[in-house]
Amino acid sequence: MFADVILPLNLPQVLTYGVPVDIQDMLQPGMRVEVALGKNKQYAGIVERLHNERPEAYQVKPVKGIIDEEPVVNEQQLQFWRWIGQYYMASLGEVMQAALPAHLKLMGETRLEWIGDDSINYEWSDAAHLAAEMLILRKEITISELRNTIGTRHFAAVLNELLEKEVLQINETLEATYRPRREKVVTLAKEYSSEEALMVLFDQLAKAPKQLEILMAYTELSVKHGVVKQNDLLDRTNATAAQLKALAAKGIFLIEEKNVDRIIYTSNAEAKAIVFTEAQQRAYDELNKGLSEKNVALLHGVTGSGKTLLYIHKIKECIASGKQAILLLPEIGLTTQLVRRLHAYFGDVLGVYHSHFSNNERVEIWEKVRKGAYRVVVGPRSALWLPYTDIGLIIVDEEHDSSYKQKDPSPRFHARDAAIYLAAQFSAKVILGSATPSVESLFNVQQGKYAYVGLKDRYLGVDMPVIEMINAKSLETVKHQGVKLLTPELQQAMLEALQHRKQIILFQNRRGYSPFQLCTVCGWVPQCKNCSVSLTYHKSTDKMHCHYCGLKAAVTQSCPQCGSNKLVSKTFGTEKIEEEVQQVFPEAKVARMDVDSMRGKHSMNELLDQLEKRKVDILVGTQMVVKGLDFASVSLVGILSADSILSFPDFRVNERAFQLMEQVSGRAGRVDGKGRVLIQAYNLEHPILKMVKKHDVRTFYTHEIQYRERFAYPPYTRLIKISFKHQDEPKAIAAAQQMADALQTIKDIGIQGPAAALVPRVRNQYIHEIWIKCPRDNKLLDNVKNFLKNQRQVILGKKGNTNVQIIFDVDPM
Repeated sequence: MFADVILPLNLPQVLTYGVPVDIQDMLQPGMRVEVALGKNKQYAGIVERLHNERPEAYQVKPVKGIIDEEPVVNEQQLQFWRWIGQYYMASLGEVMQAALPAHLKLMGETRLEWIGDDSINYEWSDAAHLAAEMLILRKEITISELRNTIGTRHFAAVLNELLEKEVLQINETLEATYRPRREKVVTLAKEYSSEEALMVLFDQLAKAPKQLEILMAYTELSVKHGVVKQNDLLDRTNATAAQLKALAAKGIFLIEEKNVDRIIYTSNAEAKAIVFTEAQQRAYDELNKGLSEKNVALLHGVTGSGKTLLYIHKIKECIASGKQAILLLPEIGLTTQLVRRLHAYFGDVLGVYHSHFSNNERVEIWEKVRKGAYRVVVGPRSALWLPYTDIGLIIVDEEHDSSYKQKDPSPRFHARDAAIYLAAQFSAKVILGSATPSVESLFNVQQGKYAYVGLKDRYLGVDMPVIEMINAKSLETVKHQGVKLLTPELQQAMLEALQHRKQIILFQNRRGYSPFQLCTVCGWVPQCKNCSVSLTYHKSTDKMHCHYCGLKAAVTQSCPQCGSNKLVSKTFGTEKIEEEVQQVFPEAKVARMDVDSMRGKHSMNELLDQLEKRKVDILVGTQMVVKGLDFASVSLVGILSADSILSFPDFRVNERAFQLMEQVSGRAGRVDGKGRVLIQAYNLEHPILKMVKKHDVRTFYTHEIQYRERFAYPPYTRLIKISFKHQDEPKAIAAAQQMADALQTIKDIGIQGPAAALVPRVRNQYIHEIWIKCPRDNKLLDNVKNFLKNQRQVILGKKGNTNVQIIFDVDPM
């Protein structure tokens, strides 16, 4: 028997290992096995397939052992991995690396074993003496423990010294990184499990008030959480461990160390009965009809129309039928507000999965999904990787959002499209929800592939916000007051909103304080030394930041090119807006929501909590504020620079701008219908602004689709972007040119490039690109992909090209 094993490495194909006879009856696809690669590197791989075909090209190594008692990855997942790898041109190792939680990927940890003679008195340097003492004491340590003890500077010298004296043996082993959390758990003795016996016990402890208090607290916690941890019980009663042990000694409690969950959800939200409005009931009936005829339905509901209520009802139906449901959201931040609401309806069968959980927590969620404890999972695109066994429904909320597309690293998959494939594996249904559907989804409706459901009215008939266009030239009239970003009209609207105790959202799609500085004498702009981009000034750190490689540099006071000190800040980011708003409205409480301010694990939770409790008057943010936030008191939204959103060099620029402005405007007046949206722009005649003002999705789609067809862009074609990266620009250019020349042999495809990327250098790597336009012909697309993979091997096999990176991105966003 032979096993094809996926290793968490970017290898062109899976590796085949021999299966020893004594484990053949136990091994199954999806189990983790311990295998060797090279001379002494150990890996935990996933068995992809078992077969009897001996490879002839190389000597087969044996599987060293089985790690699991049952598969951690099921057959449907393996099929999903294969499709992702094939469609998005990724290796199965890259898919495994993305899909599995870190602690399920055991890695080879090098261990150092002491084999010296304890009777010999060795002479050591100071650093090596410390290492030798540690080894003699513990007999075996990991290489990372040695590095942490003696420091990186002396590490190589100490390792060589130990090896030269022949006191060290190097071993490779696999380390299990997941450890269940163990805590002391208190349980009531069996003889007190009946209500009568418990009441007798309460009477007996009447003269021992502290012990009675502990017992009462135990019963309360037991009802609330099910499992009562010793620490929680002691915290609740301010009791000591000795007092609790006295009750255990009397045979009232049992105290045992057990594995406990790291994740416990609590919610104060109440599960309200789902009562549809007339418009929602009509949409719900249409949705059911659409899903009976098609596998995918597009739910096009305006902002604030109550799409979430429809989702909850459909998820309830799915669970009642014994199946699992997935609710995908574009951002982790969105899960926070929604999960509070959903937990009230679904309780303990609701699971949440995203990257802010620790590695141990992610393993626990994985296991709960695998064992069926979670029937509903909410999360961003990574939630698709979990080991589902019987999916009945997948909902993709805000389906238009570009966050669903994985940028780096590979696999560069689109979660919306992947969800449709995953659902098809289980014969499940898909609901795509959005107030501003993507052009591709509207096109699929037009082609008859998707059912269409419209929800045109806001919940309870609330009016859509009034959108007003403000000429940004009016900023000239307030510059003498030191105000550069808020027009007089926006300032007046903000003042009125604050007087009515309403909340305000200000949107600017740039973080930082000042996106770039400029010398007014010679035109010099501070650039990143690793990337071809200008540095952004961040006031919070008082440094210049590169948003591509993370470099931080000191602020320059004078121009290094001409010596002038006439440096000015150009354009503005969220930090600058926050400062100016605080200056104009000193009494208002101002908060910021962007990547920089939301880095902490609980930052988003805390900010949303403050907004809900009305502790924030004005929220300044990037596109994070656009995505589904629902606050009753927001009456005003200000978009500070519409021109910058409309002037990006990308064929999707109009679509993105329309979606962004329509979505951010949808945060206003969601309860009382008295919402206002003020958009500051210089070019007020731009056709997209006119469509946004009327909330006119239909006209926008008609306008946009004709341009896509005329210039052969998606959805009429499929795009593949090929990036070539190298520290030496001529090598990147030569590799790109070789690929472009080879592609000329394929008929019926369009080739653009090679040309330098929009940002031509990132992290000291020069980037050149080729874009391929391929007709919507699956056979031709597969031929092109196979050709590209083979050609990549040819280019990388050429002398001097070893370090060239060739990256494929199918359906780039």
